Amino acid sequence: MAPSGQKKKGILERLDAGEVVIGDGGFVFALEKRGYVKAGPWTPEAAAEHPEAVRQLHREFLRAGANVMQTFTFYASDDKLENRGNVQRFTGQQINEAACDLAREVAEEGDALVAGGVSQTPSFLSCKSENDVKQIFKKQLDVFVQKNVDFLIAEYFEHVEEAEWAVQVLKSTGKPVAATLCIGPEGDLNGISPGECAVRLVKAGAQIVGVNCHFDPEMCVKTVRMMKEGVEKAGLKAHYMSQPLAYHTPDCNRQGFIDLPEFPFSLEPRILSRWDMQKYAREAYDAGIRYIGGCCGFEPYHVRALAEELTAERGFLPAGSDKHGLWGAELKMHTKPWVRARARRDYWEKLKPASGRPYCPAFSMPDSWGVTKGHADLMQQKEATTQDQLKELFTKADQTLKMETSR
Repeated sequence: MAPSGQKKKGILERLDAGEVVIGDGGFVFALEKRGYVKAGPWTPEAAAEHPEAVRQLHREFLRAGANVMQTFTFYASDDKLENRGNVQRFTGQQINEAACDLAREVAEEGDALVAGGVSQTPSFLSCKSENDVKQIFKKQLDVFVQKNVDFLIAEYFEHVEEAEWAVQVLKSTGKPVAATLCIGPEGDLNGISPGECAVRLVKAGAQIVGVNCHFDPEMCVKTVRMMKEGVEKAGLKAHYMSQPLAYHTPDCNRQGFIDLPEFPFSLEPRILSRWDMQKYAREAYDAGIRYIGGCCGFEPYHVRALAEELTAERGFLPAGSDKHGLWGAELKMHTKPWVRARARRDYWEKLKPASGRPYCPAFSMPDSWGVTKGHADLMQQKEATTQDQLKELFTKADQTLKMETSR
């Protein structure tokens, strides 16, 4: 924590000095499991409706070692909050304001910064104009400026074009801007390579670029490596960040885990262990990534594992390590001798965890509908999805599955 009365170092000051910045985890999935977010819209009204839940999760991530409190403003644009019959008790402004206040309150309890975030919009998918989409970002940005967040993140974009628009709006504040796409090594949904995506984001004004969500740590680190190569080849400079899923996704296609048949309610068998997270932290650091965090599926113990793996580089352990012996060291106090025998690093590093599911496959067959911006199936609406629309989708899903399994 910064000494009393001393100004905290900003995000670019930290990264320019080569410091490791630990991000937080995935609020929408964590709060959905706790009963505060509705799966489907995945919107963040809990910031205004259940502030105690959001505050507590911020605190747990802070205790786990996170240096950044992202405002819980994912999908908090007005067009998303009201999409497909999602009835709201709160305005977008109320939600964004509440989220900023909660993030700032907890950030001040430690050496953490507040990041205001915007994400992709239904308006872009429905082919609204650049000006229309930018106005949506501008509306959220007005709150972030009013609340004086420390820096801004354009996160979770499947199309680099929309991410560029977001960065252009965010950079108008003069605050540092990070931009992350939810893409893998195949690039965005229009097939634009990770390297080219990164170059476009840097040229748009982002000082930090990378990926978040949709893919596991291994895939995300690989993708950021490709982004880094592209930026350096173009003679540009940037800092790099990675905020992957906490789920193994080796069987994903370009769309990522949304195409997995287990999404979103049966992903638990894919969860990474804390030891997997330590491996991720080390691989990300070795790849030149200095902003290392997580997205959907990440719980505080995952973030603590990142901080513990990089203890030497950071110079300290997180507060949450008071209750966690490194590499299982505190198992030496267990009553059972065979469990005490597991109080060592090489045991956990070599372990190949069993799933306990004898009839389940190791891989799934992702849905491959192949639709993106402009396709009729992706046109969004304010009205609730009708039963007739659902019947059409059920039929298409069954037909697609039949075609895939017959190959």
